[in-house]
Amino acid sequence: MRSAFRPIYGLLALSLLALAGSAIAQSPTEVRRDAVTKEKINSWTIGLAAGRIEGTPLRLAAELAQALDNEDAMRVLPIVSRGPFDNMYDLLFLRGVDMAIVYADNLDHFRTKERVPGLLDRVNYIARLFPAEVHLVVRPEINSLKDLVGKTINVNTAGTAAAYSGPIIFQRLGLNVRLTNNPHRDALQEIRKSDKYAGLLFVTTKPVPPLAAPNWPEGFKLLPIEMTPALEEYYVPAYLEAAEYPKLIPAGQRVTTIAVPVVLAVYNWNVGKDRYRRMVRFVDYLFDRLPALQKEPNHPAWKQVNLAATVPGWKRYPAVQSKLDALKGGAPKR
Repeated sequence: MRSAFRPIYGLLALSLLALAGSAIAQSPTEVRRDAVTKEKINSWTIGLAAGRIEGTPLRLAAELAQALDNEDAMRVLPIVSRGPFDNMYDLLFLRGVDMAIVYADNLDHFRTKERVPGLLDRVNYIARLFPAEVHLVVRPEINSLKDLVGKTINVNTAGTAAAYSGPIIFQRLGLNVRLTNNPHRDALQEIRKSDKYAGLLFVTTKPVPPLAAPNWPEGFKLLPIEMTPALEEYYVPAYLEAAEYPKLIPAGQRVTTIAVPVVLAVYNWNVGKDRYRRMVRFVDYLFDRLPALQKEPNHPAWKQVNLAATVPGWKRYPAVQSKLDALKGGAPKR
């Protein structure tokens, strides 16, 4: 008997599927309405590859999105990403990404290893956001950069700024050192009790909490890094103060170092493209609303942003240059 009802059950199932399909079918009016809404939402929305959820770049991206938001006229979507280095890949190849927060020396990889044709024309900078200072803390027996030759320096785990920038910096300084990629939290303990590491390299905004701690043994220090012609391609001069690191810098002194500019990068879309129009509008909004971004409770890094500042090794985005020219009273170059 049960088998006799199977065709009926089959017809009932098909009928229910047909009803479900009719429930989600759209009328021509609804289709047109959705198309209008889709166009409105997408027309002025910009994707920004920011960084890891715990990092400063993501906070800056969120504050930028909030400050520039103007409903359907301007919307920035911050994207949690794998970090500044991978952000360059995203900017070049990932759908929906128009801008990215990267480190200035990320260009080195794509110019010397994975060569991207026309890179400097395809990827430009909108603004230099803030400097990530290079901190080189060393053991008491190390008194100069030359003392590091043949020694081991920890540059934190793969994917971090120090792990990426460290090899470039030491290569450009001409120093033959051994670099390791162990977690800094472990290396900070090890360097106090053995000579396994001659030093630790940090690349981040100052002050760095573990380096500012008062429990450093006598003789440990932050080693100076002087600017050289080889470093000028990507880096800028910086310094570290005794007030920031009282156990690693003698009172009243400062240590010269370098910094990696953190950059708001943009894909240089061809003039006339929809995404180019969005970026031109974004630039207008940024110039107009930067003063608001530089006020509390936003991140203090915004106060360091000068839209006229240059980035070593990079080309400025034409829409930004056009805006700067217009503000100076010159002819726009858009």
